[in-house]
Amino acid sequence: MPGPDIIYVLVQSISNGKKYGIVTALGLVSGILLHTTLVAFGVSAIINQSQYLFLGLKIIGAIYLVYLAYTTFLNSEEIKIGEASPKKGVFKLFKQGFIMNVINPKVSIFFLAFFPGFLYSTTQNTITQFFVLGGIFMVQAFIIFSMVAILSGYFSNYIKTHPKFNSTIKWFKIVVFLGIALFILFS
Repeated sequence: MPGPDIIYVLVQSISNGKKYGIVTALGLVSGILLHTTLVAFGVSAIINQSQYLFLGLKIIGAIYLVYLAYTTFLNSEEIKIGEASPKKGVFKLFKQGFIMNVINPKVSIFFLAFFPGFLYSTTQNTITQFFVLGGIFMVQAFIIFSMVAILSGYFSNYIKTHPKFNSTIKWFKIVVFLGIALFILFS
């Protein structure tokens, strides 16, 4: 089952085109740098030990995703394939991807739980090792997200020939945002 990040890249690529899906992927991957930094310097451990801070982070993330669902609901259903939408510029999609990754506490937990097990040297600086692992993770995530963005372009021909599909995509985006918000809150 694809994760919320992959679904988000897929939806943005279908809605706005491959270029915008790749920009969204760049935003998501950039968020990984923050998680890596937090794990490397131990801040993630503090966040995960504070039940209230962790809950606050989850609530803020869920509120942001509900806001994105609401703004999607207010927007037109029409998807213009191959045209840059003035409401969804590349910077905005990059920023949404970045924020979406940063507010996802599951990514922080993943890094905190798994990265220490892959430290590869007793003589090399631990912080350096965390950043090497984070860099490798960023590269593989970007490759996967970009493949999703590029392959989703093939769906654009279907959308062009089936105009009612625009409404389906709009509601799919709303459900994805709300579903991710619920997943963050209740997991």
